[in-house]
Amino acid sequence: MATFIERLKTLRIENQVTQKQMGETLGVTDKYYQKIEYGTVGVSQERLIMLADFFDVSTDYLLGRTDDPKRY
Repeated sequence: MATFIERLKTLRIENQVTQKQMGETLGVTDKYYQKIEYGTVGVSQERLIMLADFFDVSTDYLLGRTDDPKRY
C-alpha cells in the first residue's frame, strides 16, 4: 500500500492543486507544506482531518491503511 506522503502528493496532483494552495488550505506556508510532502514534518490530527475533508477521502486512505478512498 502507498504511504501517506505518496497518497498526499498523488491526490494533490490529480486534483490540480499547487503546494501553495495546499498551504493556504491548511493555514501554513507553502514551504511548510513542502516539508509535509517531503516527510520532514508530520501533520497534526486536525490537519489530517482537513486534508481528508479537502480531498473527500477517509483518513485511513490517506494514512495508507486501506486502498478504498471512500469516506465512511
